[in-house]
Amino acid sequence: MTNSEELQSAIASADIYRGVGTTFLHIHNPLDGGNGACNGENGSHGSTVDNSNPTGAVVPSISLATTFKQCTPGEASAKDDPNSFGLGFEYSRTGNPTRGVFERAVAAAEKAKYCVAFSSGSAATSAVIHLLSPQDKIFCIDDVYGGTQRYFRRIVNPRMGIEIDFLDFTNNDLMKEKLQGCKPKLFWLETPTNPTLKVTDIRQVSNLAKANNALLAVDNTFCSPYFQNPLDHGADMVVHSVTKYINGHSDVVMGVVCTNDEEIYKSLRFTQNGVGAVPSPFDCYLAHRGLKTLHVRMEAAARNANAIAIFLESHQGVTKVVYPGLKSHSQHEIAKAQQHGFGAMITFYCVGGRAQSAIVLEKLRVFALAESLGAVESLAECPSLMTHASVPDEQRALLGIDDTLIRLSVGIESCSDLIADLDFALNAAVTSLDTN
Repeated sequence: MTNSEELQSAIASADIYRGVGTTFLHIHNPLDGGNGACNGENGSHGSTVDNSNPTGAVVPSISLATTFKQCTPGEASAKDDPNSFGLGFEYSRTGNPTRGVFERAVAAAEKAKYCVAFSSGSAATSAVIHLLSPQDKIFCIDDVYGGTQRYFRRIVNPRMGIEIDFLDFTNNDLMKEKLQGCKPKLFWLETPTNPTLKVTDIRQVSNLAKANNALLAVDNTFCSPYFQNPLDHGADMVVHSVTKYINGHSDVVMGVVCTNDEEIYKSLRFTQNGVGAVPSPFDCYLAHRGLKTLHVRMEAAARNANAIAIFLESHQGVTKVVYPGLKSHSQHEIAKAQQHGFGAMITFYCVGGRAQSAIVLEKLRVFALAESLGAVESLAECPSLMTHASVPDEQRALLGIDDTLIRLSVGIESCSDLIADLDFALNAAVTSLDTN
């Protein structure tokens, strides 16, 4: 092997992240110019002054100011700051420098022109719904995050007069039948879904939405911008619970909506300011810091998840494993085609019943029994009793969310330790059946 070949091999081995690391850390690739702080108009490498960072600090500052000085009445300051998006700063609900840099960073990660940040994933979802009017209709995928279906069923429908149909988007015949004489304004899609990890062809749903003059919003929380970019497949909006993978450290609650459509962006920005469900500057700082390691964390967690899924498939205490990376997953090929990897969420069904799933969850020592997902530490939960308890019983039964279903959010601990932990807990559940 020549030195050149050796170098290329070393580079390929080192950069296993599809080249996204620079964007996740710097918003724009500094090699492209226009992202450096330097003396004068141009630095030695031809990059221009970054008006959002005149000091050259490598970490964006936290601006806690609630109001900003104006030189002329009614004229916001700092309109040339990229983090103000040309609007300047006047009041922190309307615009904040720390929030602005975070929104720019997430937009770059999601390959979007625009990103609008909110105080939670639920607030981000609500902002999308504010694009609609009374009497409009939503087609929502049937297996959806419990908080989303609760909001749709108990607030959006009865209080806003918007009709919701929960449908299996993977059933093309059903979708076409429902579209006869019915024109939804919004398709709401999760892929993979929470918690049964159903994968839907985004492009196929996008084509349906466009043919019916409807918008498509995709909740991309489970994959993160690292493993999937729905805008590339025809989505109009991408929603994230930043609380999960983007932040990645179980210490921030936040949400975002990303889009390439300027009119949608303006409406979302108006709602952000008008409703005021904005994240704090400190939370934006923390989430931005988390985003910088998203690619490293996702790769490590997904490698762990793949090994764990293979382990679970062969364990006597497990009746079924659902993980898009397994060939046994019914939409494995779709996931392989539209995702850059298979993520770190696993769903499995344990032997026995509710008593056995409780034993598994109570015996785990490395996995924490807790709601939420997407952080560096591994979590386990029973959706039927926890995150999806608000889903009607008959709907849970239809989706297969029973008391033996356990959802894992695989973290970045030692893979061997995680497997040993699951093995111990599952064996305890099997033993309980033998002794009864």
